Amino acid sequence: MFFHKKEAIHTVNTGEANPRFAQLLLEQFGGATGELTAALQYWVQSFHVEDPGLRDMLQDIALEEFGHLEMVGKLIEEHTRNVDQTEAYKSSLFAVRGMGPHFLDSQGSAWTASYINEGGDVVRDLRANIAAEAGARQTYESLIKLSTDEGTKRTLVHLLTREISHTKMFMKALDSLGKLDDPFFGNIPPDETVDIYYNLSSNGKDERGPWNSDENFKYVAQPAPQDEAQPTHQ
Repeated sequence: MFFHKKEAIHTVNTGEANPRFAQLLLEQFGGATGELTAALQYWVQSFHVEDPGLRDMLQDIALEEFGHLEMVGKLIEEHTRNVDQTEAYKSSLFAVRGMGPHFLDSQGSAWTASYINEGGDVVRDLRANIAAEAGARQTYESLIKLSTDEGTKRTLVHLLTREISHTKMFMKALDSLGKLDDPFFGNIPPDETVDIYYNLSSNGKDERGPWNSDENFKYVAQPAPQDEAQPTHQ
């Protein structure tokens, strides 16, 4: 059961309408990193989780993302209201589609369910969610830099902040499963190459870091090609 409260979780106030900026905002309404994608992704993932706490977390965040979708929609509505006779409006997607939000990204491509990243394993899904939040945060940062309206900026900063909050929650959830920094999940054990790092770069200097030099890796400086005498299978 769902209830809709008409008060937004964060007050949306804008100054001067800017339909061209509203078109950029469509990225977070109907785009790959947008709020609809996140809300549906986390909601669907919740049905794959047996742990009641993790299920609640995913559903709570999903519902907050629906609230964020409403906020972005409100921003788009306010930036396209009563400006349909301006050249800025006529040069935007809204000249054809009409004012307010649409399930399009900033380039006019329609939203698609292929944006949703879920795979039925809680570790895999939580890791996908961290990446999703990073993508949304990056988009919001770009929008904040392009915005000239202070009220719009305040709403976008709030949305960016909540992406960071959700990332922290997903990381803590992974940590509670002992999988925050463990690359293995599932039931099939890896083979004997799991700790090998192949140096396949020939830039004149072997670059080393913790990803190929600590005790978790066996560094192969010059990988040998497979024996060409071995038979091949068609």
